[in-house]
This record gives sequence, structure tokens and C-alpha cells, in this order.
Amino acid sequence: MTQRIIAMWSGPRNISTALMRSWGSRADTRVIDEPFYAHYLQRTGYCHPGAQEIIDHYETDWRLVVERLLTNGRGEAIFYQKHMTQHMLAHIDRGWLTKVSNCFLIRDPQRMLKSFAKVIPNPRLDQTGLPQQVELFNYVCDASGEVPPVIRARDVLLDPEAALRQLCAALKLPFDPAMLSWRAGAQASDGIWAKHWYASVERSTGFAPYQEDDSPLPAHLDGLLAECQALYEQMAPYCIFEAT
Repeated sequence: MTQRIIAMWSGPRNISTALMRSWGSRADTRVIDEPFYAHYLQRTGYCHPGAQEIIDHYETDWRLVVERLLTNGRGEAIFYQKHMTQHMLAHIDRGWLTKVSNCFLIRDPQRMLKSFAKVIPNPRLDQTGLPQQVELFNYVCDASGEVPPVIRARDVLLDPEAALRQLCAALKLPFDPAMLSWRAGAQASDGIWAKHWYASVERSTGFAPYQEDDSPLPAHLDGLLAECQALYEQMAPYCIFEAT
């Protein structure tokens, strides 16, 4: 049996962990959580919660990380990988992306920045992951000659079953109703950074209902929003599903 390797590329402050829970609920799937995070922290020196613990606990050589990501070490039919686009630093060779099925999870930049600013009050463009997401998307398009699936967080939350059915269809995989729910609490597949970031997901048993947010964006982020919006709009037209 040939294992399907799915790389889901998301920026921060998205529903990427809930989506990992969703795929991890399938009996035919194993998941991995942000495998390049330790390398990213070691190379950038960013002061994230638990940074040294993460560096000490996980592989920091990106080449060995890639080797692990391409290894069919277990018997599950699907190997789902949750990736943060900002973790793919420029020196990491992109060639391995041609050996996996790539998907992209995007979120409205204004909502993303409002959430991000609560954690990092003055984020830089590279920390949003959007420049890297567009670069990776274009790389996959050019290397494969095909447009990879793009899904939007809002659409998944508004209609999880329809969105996931469409994603599975785009990947030529059967939809599994188990993807719509999961048990509450921590999961063995979570990174050790879960204690800093995953509290709301650990309380959940499924995708949270979508909620509108009309609160204003801090004025000092208006320039960054314009940059993020321009990048987002390069990918948004390729979304494979739009909730009604």
C-alpha cells in the first residue's frame, strides 16, 4: 500500500490545530504537529513560550525533519502533516514538496491580525506567514503544473462537513464522518507547545461555530493589513469551497 502524505500549510491564528484534530480522528490517518518548529526557533532566536524546551525536545536539522516527513514508517494509509508556513525558512530546500500532496488553509487577514495582535502586538509581515504561504503555493503550482487545494477557515467553520467533503474529493480521498468530531483534551500527537497555545482546542469536541467580529483593528496595523490583504488575494480565488 502506498501511503498518502498530506502537507497542510497554514499561517498562525488559524484553525490549523482543529483541522489536525479532524484528520487525526480518522482511523486510517496519523498526524504530526509543526515538525519544523524547533528548527525555526533555533535559527531565528524568536522568544516563543517554551522555546528552549521545544529546541531540546525536537529535531532541529531540517534535512532530518524532511527525511522523517517522507518516510512511511507506520501502516496508516494517510500521513497528515500540520505545517506553519513561517517555519519554512528560505534556506530549506523546497524539493520535497513535489513528493507530497499539498493543501493551503487561509484566513481573512483582518481577523487573523486582530487575533495575532493579542499575542504579538507589533507583528512583522514575515511572522504572519503570508509571504511564505504565497511563495510555497506558487512553487507547488509551478512544480506540479496543477493548482493545489485551498480552503478558507471561515468556510470550514460555517459548513464543516461540506468543506471537508470537498477537500477530500480534491485529494481523491474518501470523506470520513469521523472528521467532524474528536474527544476533548490533549492528544498524544500534540507538540509540547500545546500547553501554551491549545487550551481552547483541548476544550473542544468539534469545529466551533463561526462568529462575526466587527471590532476595529488597531490603527498601527493598517499598513500591515494592506500588505497581508494583497498576499491573501493572490490565493483566495483558488478556494475550492465557499459556504453559503
